[in-house]
Amino acid sequence: MAGVLMAGGWGLFAGAALLVGAAVGSLFPVSTRWIALVMAFGSGVLISAVSFELVEEAYEQGGMLPTATGAVAGATVYSLANVLLSRRGARHRKRSGARQPSEQEQPGSGNAIALGALLDGIPESVVIGTSLLGGGSVGVATVAAVFISNVPEGMASAAGMKRAGRSHAYVFTLWSVIAVVSGLAALAGYAFLGGASGTWMAVITAVAAGAILAMVADTMIPEAFEEAHLLAGLTTVLGFLAAFVLSHGA
Repeated sequence: MAGVLMAGGWGLFAGAALLVGAAVGSLFPVSTRWIALVMAFGSGVLISAVSFELVEEAYEQGGMLPTATGAVAGATVYSLANVLLSRRGARHRKRSGARQPSEQEQPGSGNAIALGALLDGIPESVVIGTSLLGGGSVGVATVAAVFISNVPEGMASAAGMKRAGRSHAYVFTLWSVIAVVSGLAALAGYAFLGGASGTWMAVITAVAAGAILAMVADTMIPEAFEEAHLLAGLTTVLGFLAAFVLSHGA
């Protein structure tokens, strides 16, 4: 029971970073360039976590075939769901500029953005929960990666929602719900996957890794490059190295 609650707590902690970012993005006049730079840093952090925490762990647990199969499956499922949601108004859910449609421009886009945010956050939270299985401690780099990347996600999305005419109540209710769902997803990852074999754990971890990497490429890096331009690459590398240092305990 203690492990289940701990997993849920870490997932909620990482998800709460969305609220921090939303508060900054909706209440303070942060420039889109700065939001993009933080987004680039968060992208680098997540790429590093996927490489050195998730894919490497999946390979050690199950070998190459389950890892590759899971990663492709995760990226495919995420991409298909993202296409469907994008057609309903969620394409620019992480954009801080005037790219998100209002309800008047595209009815139902608010719900699509909410579902898109859930789609982005659940794979990250599940791997936080599974990292505690077997009596292990939560992966510091994984939690740090999710937390750091969630801050600019919340900032950019909240700023974009504000420009699209959505209320503060909508913004903070959305991210509060997603923070709670993040905790529940981490809790579920711990509670329901404890009996999985090494091969299945490899597949599950790789599915999450593939989904996260597809999410970074589809939603975070475009925002970072569009607003930060040539500084996006350097900032992404700095984020990558920061997570690499955390994952190796240096």
